[in-house]
Amino acid sequence: MELLLGQVLGFDGDHTAPRIDEGLVLDAGRIVAVGSADRLRRDFPQARVTDHGRALISAGFVDAHVHYAQTAIIASWGKRLIDWLNTYTFPEEMRFADPAYAADVASRYFDLTLANGTTTVCSYATIHPESVDAFFAEAQARGLRAFAGKTCMDRNAPDGLRDTVQSAYDDSKRLLEKWHGRDRLSYVITPRFSPTSTPEQLEALGALWREYSDCLMQTHLSEQTDEIAWVKELFPQSRDYLDTYEAQGLLREGAVFGHAIHLTEREKARLREAGASLVHCPTSNTFIGSGLFDMGLAQTLRVGLATDTGGGSSFSMLRTMAAAYEIGQLRGNPIHPSQLWWLATQGSARALRAEHQIGNIAVGMEADLVVVDLASTPAIEQATRRADDIWQAVFPTIMMGDDRAIKAVYVGGTLSSGCRSAG
Repeated sequence: MELLLGQVLGFDGDHTAPRIDEGLVLDAGRIVAVGSADRLRRDFPQARVTDHGRALISAGFVDAHVHYAQTAIIASWGKRLIDWLNTYTFPEEMRFADPAYAADVASRYFDLTLANGTTTVCSYATIHPESVDAFFAEAQARGLRAFAGKTCMDRNAPDGLRDTVQSAYDDSKRLLEKWHGRDRLSYVITPRFSPTSTPEQLEALGALWREYSDCLMQTHLSEQTDEIAWVKELFPQSRDYLDTYEAQGLLREGAVFGHAIHLTEREKARLREAGASLVHCPTSNTFIGSGLFDMGLAQTLRVGLATDTGGGSSFSMLRTMAAAYEIGQLRGNPIHPSQLWWLATQGSARALRAEHQIGNIAVGMEADLVVVDLASTPAIEQATRRADDIWQAVFPTIMMGDDRAIKAVYVGGTLSSGCRSAG
């Protein structure tokens, strides 16, 4: 049992109801108490005390849309979506047929995410079952709550990256039965996006999702205008991009759509009616030139936040929050620091239907935590010193912070060995 002291940030509901406490108690991988330092010392005299001073203690960041297999190609120059896939993504993903290569990248990927305070990710793998096994094995070894699935593609991809209708179904089912619900792992049914799946493959994955209705389904939606035009050519019978999924049984609660920038009014209405989730990927959307997400959608839809590495240009959810703020400014909607932080924690957990487990500091939640130094660099420290409230103190770290701000990370109540305070 351990008592952590600091500025403990939690939310009672949405981002409009933040609270700051003085401490929390961890036991057996969960949060068992939150409150004032005096009360917690009195009620838990046997607890080992770790005092993080003025650092912010938060739920660990939840990155709701990533491609761990693109770790090595992050920050590659000069392409938009379709050229990005053909030039960088597909050649790199072909390497994941090699289990040793997949395991090496998975290890490196989790080193990078944990160093940035991210304790849960929802990842696309590649078409290779080995890539899924490598991801989940590494996450399991680290005790992480993690989501992933085999990426399915049976057209418009190189020979070495195409499966079939049947193999996509069979491989996904076998991997799902192997990994889903094992320790803290969750399988996600994963068609890459409509241009790389035939209607028949999407229909087969829709059938699989009906068989395993407690899983999530993730894919991409309306990321770029030229992609949307391509979808219209490939699916002339469909009303819009979303309909390519809806018609095949891939739209309901538990559907997680990345990007969703250029939505029609019909698509917005159907997403709301179905209870689907959207994931905002701001560094990716600016880096690849996709467009500006409308955060107003978060008023009526579950919206999470994500790095979208490697199309996204950073492994840091701090940098991702900063980019979301900048996009909000461009749309005339400056997002409050409380909402940015909520999106990177509880908002993303809600998008993944895991808000009862992760993404917030409250009694009974799993003890995945990040401890953030709010004075990690001279520039941030001098700005924070002028703060009149907690959000003025947090905002400079959102806008200028990086892995130097991550003082400690706890996974399942255990201090991660990759963090500064661990030595």
